[in-house]
Amino acid sequence: MMTRSVQPSAENALAEAKPAVFWTDRPDGPDPSPSLTGPATTDLAIVGGGFSGLWAGIQALEERPGMRVTVLESEVCGFGASSRNGGFCDASLTHGLHNGLAHWPKEMETIVRLGNENLAGIEATITRHGVDADFRSSGEISVATQQWQLDELEMAIEDYQRFGNEVELLDTVTMQGYVHSTTYLGGLLRRTGIALVDPGRLCWGLKALAEKLGATIHDHSPVLGIEARRSGITVTTPGGTLQADRVVVATNAYRGPIRRPRRYVIPVYDHVLMTAPLSTDQLDSIGWSGREGIGDSANQFHYYRLTEDDRILWGGYDATYHFNNGLQPSFDQRAETHRTIAAHFFETFPQLEGLGFTHRWGGPIGTTTKFTATWGTAHDGRLAWVAGYTGLGVGASRFGARVALDLVFGKATERTELEMVRRKPFPFPPEPLRWAAVEITKRAMQRADLHKGKRGLWLGLLDRFGVGFDS
Repeated sequence: MMTRSVQPSAENALAEAKPAVFWTDRPDGPDPSPSLTGPATTDLAIVGGGFSGLWAGIQALEERPGMRVTVLESEVCGFGASSRNGGFCDASLTHGLHNGLAHWPKEMETIVRLGNENLAGIEATITRHGVDADFRSSGEISVATQQWQLDELEMAIEDYQRFGNEVELLDTVTMQGYVHSTTYLGGLLRRTGIALVDPGRLCWGLKALAEKLGATIHDHSPVLGIEARRSGITVTTPGGTLQADRVVVATNAYRGPIRRPRRYVIPVYDHVLMTAPLSTDQLDSIGWSGREGIGDSANQFHYYRLTEDDRILWGGYDATYHFNNGLQPSFDQRAETHRTIAAHFFETFPQLEGLGFTHRWGGPIGTTTKFTATWGTAHDGRLAWVAGYTGLGVGASRFGARVALDLVFGKATERTELEMVRRKPFPFPPEPLRWAAVEITKRAMQRADLHKGKRGLWLGLLDRFGVGFDS
């Protein structure tokens, strides 16, 4: 889907959009926890209060009740990608089945099983502790807007079924019966292995659960440095110091206190829009009674879903990398991208012309050259880190945290024996080659979308070496 010029309806629809994250722009969120002041001690320090950090604290305390766990968050828990995403909670640990098959074909049976167990564990925790996260097993539809995309979806069915997924190929009439858009040529409905959540409420609920289990959480406590000593690891913040036996670093796309992850993980900005609630007539005009999550099948893809109060979240397409792993608040708002994806929205649903967007935002996603999380250790194994979920961290973050705990406590498990855990992805080149490689890859993907999905020489070369860049 390519828009040559921005439609007036898109400009008008953005006129009142608030530059804020919808999921956390609500009055019932928790108050920030007090920042760290003075000296303190803990058994396990966790740097980062997003999904990975909160799941690390919860799982550590479930396994070791009474252990002292302290979470340090530079802003407020859930500030980053954990609350800025679309709420697609996927069982996949490998950024989709076919990306996993491309990299770890011999391990995929195990990885798929572990991913399904991980998703079941998320649902069980939410249910057992009454976490209000609007968890829905609604399924997902990958839609095709060009014939080459439909051909690829048809070829994918066998692999999905081989690994236990309940899937159905939808022809044009059936697809447009599910969701009324004349842009759809067909789709692949996946009924299992994915849920939709309210990511903001999930962050808040996990924070409350971690505290209920005994964790101490300090918001507004950015980590300035980590120093390993014989007696333990000293974590320094502007207001105090924390002496810890072990440390898990879970800062994902954001710069953490250790340098090594920066070789393997780069921040890529994704941008999102949220509509006003749809009226009954507007809902009737688009169908979508199953309330499935939807993603199109282009290299530069959109993802979208309905919320509990009948809004449409619409995101994706234009992933942006800023030179030298650039990160700053101004990058969250990119007017050009918001206008472009707003125009795409009305191309997909012209019957919704006149509907306005209430929120627009963006934020960095941590990605690797294999599009999946990567792990590492430092300080003789007393520190472990995890980062790089590439947009599927809502579900995979719990698994990522579990592996980090295995590593920092020196436990050899089925998880730590996986090649995807033991071997790091190919590192990104240094600047300026890093920026150039990302830009060349983005343009190559745009060309592929315009030429029936043909990958071309550059993308073919990246495929051969098992590296790339995801939109």
